[in-house]
Amino acid sequence: MENIPNCPKCGSEYTYEDGDLYICPECAYEWSKDVSLEEEAGLVVKDANGNILEEGDTVTVIKDLKVKGSSSGIKVGTKIKGIRLVESNDGHNIDCKVPGVGQIKLKQEFVKKA
Repeated sequence: MENIPNCPKCGSEYTYEDGDLYICPECAYEWSKDVSLEEEAGLVVKDANGNILEEGDTVTVIKDLKVKGSSSGIKVGTKIKGIRLVESNDGHNIDCKVPGVGQIKLKQEFVKKA
């Protein structure tokens, strides 16, 4: 018998194959056989234009951002290299080092892929 993965959403072991999809009968989640591991895990980070961001990408800030505890901020057009993607409940899914500011977490809707 073929090795069918557990449901990435609810963890059910009762998933089944239907054409090019895997289907979970418990939570009704459907996913493609060729979905990447990050997408399976639920960590898909998209920029303001809807492009999928990946580890190490370079992004550009699309809006002036205020930084708490600092008199300076992040200006529109600032390029940020080598981002890291992190799971976050508050929406700050991008961990990066901003020139002139330091280590900071950003929301994905304030950046675009460069």
